[in-house]
Amino acid sequence: MILLLIGSGGFVGSVARYLVGRGMQSAFPGLSIPAGTLSVNLIGCLLVGLLGGLLEGRLTLSAEAQRFFFVGVLGGFTTFSAFGYETFNLLRGPHPLMAGANILAQLVLGIGAVFLGHWLARWF
Repeated sequence: MILLLIGSGGFVGSVARYLVGRGMQSAFPGLSIPAGTLSVNLIGCLLVGLLGGLLEGRLTLSAEAQRFFFVGVLGGFTTFSAFGYETFNLLRGPHPLMAGANILAQLVLGIGAVFLGHWLARWF
């Protein structure tokens, strides 16, 4: 059942990502950076921060509903929101320097993996 909840949330998030991304890219066609991706990432981070903050104080959601929204909807919308929220929690935790390590690892290793994948594609 939980996989169905996450999957249906992922469907909602993925469709929203496509629509928002396409809309923003159309709204700013001359922009040198990918406006659609930037918009989706920023909106996702705003929403994960808002939902996470509400859950810490005023809002109560079941574990299933949290998985639907965090893993499904926001995960389908953008995984950057998860990265942002996890880094935020590292900054607030007992080892804030790990936030910097997380940022460095995610960006450097992530972009490095893109380069590696592109390089490997030449072999196929």
